[in-house]
Amino acid sequence: MSTDVFSPDNVIVVTFGDDANAYQALTDLEQLDSQGQVSVASATVVTRDADGHVHVKTEVGHDSYMGTASGGLIGLLLGVIGGPLGVLLGGTYGALVGSLFDLDDDATTDSVLGEIAKQVQPTRTAVLAEVTEQSPEVIDTAMARLGGQVMRRPAFEVEQEISAAQEAQRKAEREARAEVRKARLEKSKEDAHAKVEELKAKLHRTKAGAAA
Repeated sequence: MSTDVFSPDNVIVVTFGDDANAYQALTDLEQLDSQGQVSVASATVVTRDADGHVHVKTEVGHDSYMGTASGGLIGLLLGVIGGPLGVLLGGTYGALVGSLFDLDDDATTDSVLGEIAKQVQPTRTAVLAEVTEQSPEVIDTAMARLGGQVMRRPAFEVEQEISAAQEAQRKAEREARAEVRKARLEKSKEDAHAKVEELKAKLHRTKAGAAA
């Protein structure tokens, strides 16, 4: 599945009928890169367990990009769709934002991140990669030989949605802190009011006693 207007810089998701082929696909992508047919910034085999958590099984990349599956665009993407891998982005970011992309929610098809999340099916294995390609045929043909189906989305669209998700997360955190401060302030007011009422009651009793 390709976009109508082809972009050379893409994030691809490849799913397989036979999960074992995902590992061969990773090797094949690395070989295509070494032959200069495509450029693979980073690629990783991932699985999603029955609880919905995404796990990195293995990864490859250029020497200058090594570790990108834990820190580059693919890492950011995994942080969004992967639950516990959200620690790559700090704290519970991935779990919180990832919850926005319910695999059973048809509305997520309007989101690039939602589309990608849906491709990484529970109990299955997939390949995620950030690539630069001159045409889709090279990767599509190589993956088809392994029974793989390729979905590609322009890297800039993925980056845009990740940026928007980060901003949404920052806004949510600000709102949460504001609610905590409000609750603390209200509690302080309630405590102060209770103490004043207690003092008033004591003063009333004192006056009543003096009058008697």
